[in-house]
Amino acid sequence: MIDATGLPDLIDMRVAATPDDVMLVDQDERTITFADFRDLVERAAAGLAALDLGDGDVVSWQLPTWIESVVLVGALSRLGAVQNPILPIYRKREVAFVCKQARAKLLIVPTEWRGFDFKALADDVAGEVDGLGVLTADKQLPEGDPSTLPPSPSTDTDPVRWLFYTSGTTADPKGAQHTDATIMATAIAMNERIGLRADDRSGLVFPFTHIGGITWMFSTLIEGCTTILAESFDPVETPKVLQRERVTLAGSGTAFHMAYLNAQRATPDTPLFPHVRLFPGGGAPKPPQLHYDLKKEMGGVGIVSGYGLTEAPIIAMASHDDSDKVLADTEGRATRGVQLRAVTLDGKATGIDEEGEIRAKAPQMMKGYLDPSLDADAFDEDGWFRTGDLGVIDADGNVKITGRLKDIIIRKGENISAKEVEDLLFTHDKIADVAVIGLPDPASGERACAVVVLANPEAKVSLVDIRNFLTDKGLMVQKVPEQVEYIATLPRNPTGKVLKHELRSQFS
Repeated sequence: MIDATGLPDLIDMRVAATPDDVMLVDQDERTITFADFRDLVERAAAGLAALDLGDGDVVSWQLPTWIESVVLVGALSRLGAVQNPILPIYRKREVAFVCKQARAKLLIVPTEWRGFDFKALADDVAGEVDGLGVLTADKQLPEGDPSTLPPSPSTDTDPVRWLFYTSGTTADPKGAQHTDATIMATAIAMNERIGLRADDRSGLVFPFTHIGGITWMFSTLIEGCTTILAESFDPVETPKVLQRERVTLAGSGTAFHMAYLNAQRATPDTPLFPHVRLFPGGGAPKPPQLHYDLKKEMGGVGIVSGYGLTEAPIIAMASHDDSDKVLADTEGRATRGVQLRAVTLDGKATGIDEEGEIRAKAPQMMKGYLDPSLDADAFDEDGWFRTGDLGVIDADGNVKITGRLKDIIIRKGENISAKEVEDLLFTHDKIADVAVIGLPDPASGERACAVVVLANPEAKVSLVDIRNFLTDKGLMVQKVPEQVEYIATLPRNPTGKVLKHELRSQFS
């Protein structure tokens, strides 16, 4: 493993170690080595420097998962810029808010992508944000002479170099401030738990602009493995790309894993990913049954999932050599240097296997929100970060997420964990996917509603079927959904998390 103080240093050390090994390959079969990558980074950094970008300037960028996007990260890091990657699903309201709060000097976008005019969006935003310039980059970055570059900025003080914004589905996005060191800690934590090797070929199928995408870039440089880039996930085409590229790590969350499983079931006699070692997971808790299905039908050790947030990524993760029970039922134990605890709603530390809010202290913890007024609610009086997630910690330190503080359905004073019901319904042979939500009810306060994606649209599962299935599984009657709705696909964010606020709005 390479030990470096910052991203520019990490790039140089990797090139010195394995210059000719393949770093990136994309869906169009474009391939670059680590040496190629550094050369592209240096030329792009010189081109961006000619635009008067330098140490401490904030650059917001909203690009697809392209090789050029990875090069851009290296180039901006070489200049010491503060980077603000923005998810491609963000539109004018969110992008304007982010650029204004971050005081961005430049916004980099594609001209058009997937039918959307990003150039027009960027121009509109620039009209509202003082001093914001716009640069379009369609798989082509500015280039210049690397000999004109100044020395790399100092990393001695571990300055803030990253502004990652949360999804902002119910309020304005929140900007989490990170450094190269916090991202490095995240990458090292993940690498250790999945046993990342130089000969691994990892599929990056969610947006590179997510903090997980940047983490995978660091992981690739640390261990010298290859990352396979999917410009945008397609449940039919992306598995073919990963198959062609001999994927060994097929990430990276429930929605993606379900797509792989469906693709495998379409050709059950031909292994889809014959070289797969494991299926990295994260972004949202998984149905335990999915682990067993993937392991049995696709090979490898199954799902090795991690738990974390934009503010504190991968604070817990399972290990590639854990038992099936740990892999299926938990998100693993605290990663290197992380302290975890669970706290009851009245603020007391929980016992073993007792549910409470997960709180954390960690080397990958953000350095606070860009809006410091948000920090008071984010940390408790002892400096522990409040995750907002409910979970239990077992005797071996493994974490099981049971829901969100705001994802508890309160029916006649009885707390119902949506995830508990979802995990059981996921094992029903007529249900392909499911989300359980709370809807307002004048008599009970809230009622539980199961929003179901059918495995076969012609074979509906009724509310009575659901009731009988769940009670046969031993679920208390008070937790059984009182309403069922049907939907073609569940709305999810780019990392696979179900957007329950959309479902509540649709079915209330």
